[in-house]
Amino acid sequence: MNQITGTIGRWQGAGLMATTLLGTGVFILPQMTIAVANSGALLAWVILTVAILPVAVVFGLLASRFPHAAGPAYFIEKAFGTTAGRTIGLIFLFVIPIGAPAAILMTFQFMDALVSITGWGQLAAELAIVLVLLVLNYRGIQVSAKLQFALTLAIVAVVAVLFGASGTNVSEVETLASLATPEMSTVMLAMGIGFWSFLGIEAMTHLANDFKNPKKDMLPAMMMGTVLVGIIYLICTLLLLMVPSDKAGLAMIHTFDGLLGDMVWQGMGAQVIGILGIASGIATVNVYCASAARLLWSFSKEGVLPRYFSQLNQFGVPLRALMTILVTMAVVITLTFITEQKLEDLIAWSNGVFVIIYLLTMLSAAKLLSKRYLPLVIGGCLFCIGVGIALAENMLYSFILVLLIAPFMYWQKQHQLRKQVV
Repeated sequence: MNQITGTIGRWQGAGLMATTLLGTGVFILPQMTIAVANSGALLAWVILTVAILPVAVVFGLLASRFPHAAGPAYFIEKAFGTTAGRTIGLIFLFVIPIGAPAAILMTFQFMDALVSITGWGQLAAELAIVLVLLVLNYRGIQVSAKLQFALTLAIVAVVAVLFGASGTNVSEVETLASLATPEMSTVMLAMGIGFWSFLGIEAMTHLANDFKNPKKDMLPAMMMGTVLVGIIYLICTLLLLMVPSDKAGLAMIHTFDGLLGDMVWQGMGAQVIGILGIASGIATVNVYCASAARLLWSFSKEGVLPRYFSQLNQFGVPLRALMTILVTMAVVITLTFITEQKLEDLIAWSNGVFVIIYLLTMLSAAKLLSKRYLPLVIGGCLFCIGVGIALAENMLYSFILVLLIAPFMYWQKQHQLRKQVV
């Protein structure tokens, strides 16, 4: 087998998209945005959700018209040439082994709500998650797509129940009344924090060939997932404002217990929020691992990387590429534990790489899509530039990667051309 067969539909794709974006931040980021902007966090989430829609539409249009395992790297290559496309693909590959383990570490904030695991036990648990990712992906993305669709429904159900229960528990009228005059400086800070909840849009494009009908289902799946995520974050922020808590730890757990304390769910906030948070965090890492494996497989087929990664197993999964990604993640997790370094410190650098990927994808869309989509492209470009300015010196890591990889990709292209001539 040397081709990936489409196995997932629109609704499963929407579930993948939603759980990828909800990720480790679904019950954490609203609390963080309120900490910096108070009631202005609501406005921050509204602006952020509206601003990200043009980006999601452009990614969805490109993926539906040009489905390819290389995702943004393929779009950029079609628009700006081989060197640019391969450079973007490789910097994406360099980010995953760092960002994914960091996401696993963040997921353990929810684990602490259930049971405290420290020392070598925590390392063993983190490595066990890597094995779970292997099991989820071994038979193809359709297995995890079904599970993640069910997880999305569970998160929506819990948030809906909490929102319904809050109708008789709006005790902080003063807080809601202050929404009319938020401070824009703090709103901008909250948007900077909340932006990372929407990282993952680009990962879905690597899975376009896993859709049964990407031309028909890719864009609706991505849009449904993006809008749903924005609504969930907005509601969670509203709930935290209506039921504030001065207790330490995850505020959503205290909100859950405060709203449903008189029902059969009494005292189960830690279990419900903790389990959903862990599952959502794993789901995010799962999609990124599947995306990176397909990109590695694609580059292997094209001769950019060794042919070793070009084989698929009997289920059409690039198993060698997947194993390489997971083993690298396990090594990084182990080294992080031994050296007592915190991968969260590298998250801002990784985010700079995604800004470059997003911006170049928007620019490639200007060449590949009809001119009627130009307003969306311009909106997406302005959004990316704004985030890049906000990141400031944290963009340095991404610039260094580009400066190191681009010359090598150019040399490789010229070398391959000379071999063809000979």
